[in-house]
Amino acid sequence: MTGPLLSVRDLRVEFVTRKGPLVALDGVSFDIAPGEVLGVVGESGAGKSLTGLAIIGLLDPPGRIAGGEISLAGKRIDSLPPAQMRDIRGRRIGIIFQDPMTSLNPLLRIGDQLTETILAHKSVGRREARERAIAWLGEVGIPSPEKRIDGYPHEFSGGMRQRVVIALALCAEPALVIADEPTTALDVSVQAQIISVLKNLTRRHGAAVMLITHDMGVIAETADRVAVMYAGRIAEVGEVHEVVRDPLHPYTQGLMAAIPTLEAPARRLAQIPGAVPRLSAIPPGCAFAPRCPRVFARCAERPPLMAIGDRGAACWLYDRAAVALDVRT
Repeated sequence: MTGPLLSVRDLRVEFVTRKGPLVALDGVSFDIAPGEVLGVVGESGAGKSLTGLAIIGLLDPPGRIAGGEISLAGKRIDSLPPAQMRDIRGRRIGIIFQDPMTSLNPLLRIGDQLTETILAHKSVGRREARERAIAWLGEVGIPSPEKRIDGYPHEFSGGMRQRVVIALALCAEPALVIADEPTTALDVSVQAQIISVLKNLTRRHGAAVMLITHDMGVIAETADRVAVMYAGRIAEVGEVHEVVRDPLHPYTQGLMAAIPTLEAPARRLAQIPGAVPRLSAIPPGCAFAPRCPRVFARCAERPPLMAIGDRGAACWLYDRAAVALDVRT
């Protein structure tokens, strides 16, 4: 296909309360091309996981999609009935959650869970489904898969359980995989192994990936492009190495400055003052303005995502007219 595999346009998610709706995602837009890995990064509360849940139709009440469109391979999916959305989950969109036990039933053998998933989405018999399940366990690096397939989740280590979850997400060969913090609960060495497995398998099978994380190191190693989120909005988006090397938005600059490097001498780590605003207290203009070291008068208005070459940044610093106006005043 020539267009994007996943297209999100002006996505708005609200939580209905007695005092009125609280806007959790406000005008989020991005695309993911076939075979591409898009990293979504930001602090806790930025709206990363909520974006993934909205895409796969798993928002819990009182959360709801209040505006915008979500399209998969050119077909709108945000307005589908629950039964059709359940068919898309697994078959067209694979899901990897942070905690493997969220995806694995502790009372069922690993092989049964993989086999049932394959049977639900592929036209194969039970014997072939089991053979495919064994093959997938081998692909994700489970040793002696023909023996381990009859084990229960508690008999696997955390890293091995996450490998099983990756196999579970990919065994129906979906076009898109949403991975929500897939390595957070794992040791650093195991994290690297899991990221390598996910990256290699999705590339081998041609799946696109939306990788949600707070770790810029994981993004730099894995993603092709990165979208930086803040307070339910996209602050910056672009090719990952350009964003890491030369961040445009002050928020992205703050995130990158907080990462220690081997080249620089030992120093106190930089930090961004304050915290992500509560949903009930998001500023009307630029949401980052109260924490921004480069704030000026125009920041009282909400900036759009401005095109700067092949990248985008939601910051008035890149609007020449706005900067000139501020200088004159």
